Amino acid sequence: MENTSVHSLADEISPLTLAFVGDGVYDLLVREYLVRKANRSVGELNKIKVSLVNCKSQAEFANVLRPTIPETEVAVYKRASIPAPNATPKNGSVADYHSATGLEALFGYLQINKDQSRINELFEIIIHTRFGE
Repeated sequence: MENTSVHSLADEISPLTLAFVGDGVYDLLVREYLVRKANRSVGELNKIKVSLVNCKSQAEFANVLRPTIPETEVAVYKRASIPAPNATPKNGSVADYHSATGLEALFGYLQINKDQSRINELFEIIIHTRFGE
């Protein structure tokens, strides 16, 4: 039987490196969204941003997205959410930390694969979940 799955550079990158990239992607999406919504003080923007990028919120969003993502994306999420021996969260539970890392890895995977439309689609679900927009 022929293997028809497509292999990409992102498949070769470690899950934590994908999470590193995804953290930046997700953070920038949040910042851009907040600035476009309202011209507020940097302090206010940062307070709202932190409420969207913290470990607990990202874990919540990961749980919302899980049922909507295809198997290839689930595999990326799962690879990154496997507990690392020295990984301890600064804020939130260990389970939340692993879920948040999985979410960040998914965003990193999509960024490396240059799938901006999918990134935007997932981010819209997150925004709808939090703000009902």
